Amino acid sequence: MPQQKNNAAIAGSLLFTVFLWGGNNAGTKWLVTAWPPIWTGSIRFLLAGAVLLVVLRYTAWLGERHPLTAGLRRQLWLRGGLSLAVYIVAFNWALRLTSASHVALYLGASPVWALLWEERPQRSWASAKRYGAAMLAVGGVLILLWPALQTARLDLLGELFGLACSVLWAYFSRQVRFLSMQLSGTEVAAHTMWMSGVWLLPFGLVGIVARGLPVNAAYLGVLAFCVVCGGVIPYALWNSALRRWRTSRVMLFNNLIPLSTMTWAHFCLREPVTPTFWVAMILIVAGVIIGQTDWSKIAGTAEHY
Repeated sequence: MPQQKNNAAIAGSLLFTVFLWGGNNAGTKWLVTAWPPIWTGSIRFLLAGAVLLVVLRYTAWLGERHPLTAGLRRQLWLRGGLSLAVYIVAFNWALRLTSASHVALYLGASPVWALLWEERPQRSWASAKRYGAAMLAVGGVLILLWPALQTARLDLLGELFGLACSVLWAYFSRQVRFLSMQLSGTEVAAHTMWMSGVWLLPFGLVGIVARGLPVNAAYLGVLAFCVVCGGVIPYALWNSALRRWRTSRVMLFNNLIPLSTMTWAHFCLREPVTPTFWVAMILIVAGVIIGQTDWSKIAGTAEHY
């Protein structure tokens, strides 16, 4: 019973994370239409990481703080900060060049890449089932990508950035799982975010010099929302879940991010839903669920009854 309650709490925190990330995706989409994408990622992570570090330093709200060894600090810079920086560049450029709901749907396929990393093909029914499910999800990605192959180059570039950030998110989540063996999920989130911001800062400043940076209350308000509700809270919850569950199990909740993002983008940005969105989503979600479901337990339960 305690384990069931613990699992329910983790699931609830992940659902809340999905809701917040949907709003963050819509907010970031709005920001990168006017702000340089790399600068947007850099300032967001610098601020979010700084907030988390202050909370960890002066309160016990988010758990105990651990000292960093030289080796662990190096791992955080390379495994955490750098991989997160590369991911957010692809993510922000994808938002700049294509719809927020499409980018979120590509991210919904990331559990497939995590599953492929976790297990190589084997001569077994279980492996065939997982890889068959992966093909379903890949089919959904191709359906989403196909219209862009027949239209403008700019559309195709945005879709390709979306596909890239899907793979990069799976890779980053694997790095977080490794780092969380030595630090809490909140500590990993704090350090990887500010380190990612530092990695990106020089390139972000170049973008400001080249394009300028409009600033008013609306931009600052959306940035604050993305920092707190798209960075501080959800990354702490997500990394905490990765510490307790397998990467592919946690990433199953990615399948709900497209719905959350689509809802936020439709009502806040008046973004239309493309005709291929629903078909692609059905295939991706079906592929991920089939690939992650333990059918042996279901069969055993059915025989029991």
